[in-house]
Amino acid sequence: MAARNKVELCLTPTSASWANPIEAQFGPLRTFTMSASNHPNHWALARRLQAYLRWRNVNARHPDILAAQRRERARIRSERHQRWGRPRAA
Repeated sequence: MAARNKVELCLTPTSASWANPIEAQFGPLRTFTMSASNHPNHWALARRLQAYLRWRNVNARHPDILAAQRRERARIRSERHQRWGRPRAA
């Protein structure tokens, strides 16, 4: 049925989420904006969220720097003969 509808099935672990790439953005947002806060109303919270997003966009890292960091982490993992997400061999 999937082939007939031109759909490719992608198996994921039961604990995985389709939204994982975006979920990484919510941790800092929750930590720096909403945790331990006592906003008097939704307008105050909305202003605080908008201020954080403006700061985040101004201070975003350059894509070349992010790519270099990923390459360095991959190099270090390969030196250790360890693949990402797998436990180390005894």
